[in-house]
Amino acid sequence: MYKTVTDTAKDISMPEQQVMRYILEGRIHAVHDGEQFLISSDQFERFHEQLERIKEEIEIWKNTPIPEDIDIKDED
Repeated sequence: MYKTVTDTAKDISMPEQQVMRYILEGRIHAVHDGEQFLISSDQFERFHEQLERIKEEIEIWKNTPIPEDIDIKDED
C-alpha cells in the first residue's frame, strides 16, 4: 500500500517538509506519479523503526558514564 507524503507525516507526527527532504536525499524511497510522491508503507515503517532504534542507542550512549582511568592517581 502506498501513502502520500501528507498521510505519512501525519501518521508519524513529523513535518511534511522533513519527509520530503528524506525523499529528496534518498533516505526514503518513493515513486512520483506525475502529481505527487507516493511512499510504500512497508518500506517507510522499516525506515522509521531503524531511525527509532538509532535514537535509542544514542540515548543509551549519552547516558553511559565514562569509566575512570585506572592510571589517574589522586596526588593531594
